[in-house]
Amino acid sequence: MISVLQRVRQAHVEVAGQVVGQIGAGLLVLVCAERGDTDKEADKLLAKLLKLRIFSDGAGKMNRSVQDLDGQGGAGGLLLVSQFTLAADTRSGNRPSFTQAAAPDEGRRLYDYLVAQARAAHPVVATGEFAADMQVHLVNDGPVTIPLRVAPAAAQPNGSTSTSTVVGTAA
Repeated sequence: MISVLQRVRQAHVEVAGQVVGQIGAGLLVLVCAERGDTDKEADKLLAKLLKLRIFSDGAGKMNRSVQDLDGQGGAGGLLLVSQFTLAADTRSGNRPSFTQAAAPDEGRRLYDYLVAQARAAHPVVATGEFAADMQVHLVNDGPVTIPLRVAPAAAQPNGSTSTSTVVGTAA
């Protein structure tokens, strides 16, 4: 799964002029399921999102996660927005290819699974609307924007499988 997370002071998503999801301070996460992704990749991505320490502590260091945004156990919001265009391949030509994105039915299933798991693990979860034309509004904090990708387990030449890995770099 591919995601881009942004630390926000607030964010909301509109569909047809109506707000369908909103949060105060927390993380806006754009999410894309790729071909070959399973529930395992969604679980790993969620674990990373919830534990990633990118919120400032009293000393101004990034030591707090969205689970402890205020430093006293108060959780921040998690706004999950589906965005298949994160799987864009722009290596050839000028029109992106999206063949690496999961098929729509599987993409929806994995997105819904991620949302359900997030709601079970975190008190403040909002969403966009899968496959809708959405307008995403945010007040970026920092800005802090981080791409994260959880690659599916790959078969090795010896027949074993590697575990999923989380790859991320600060942008």
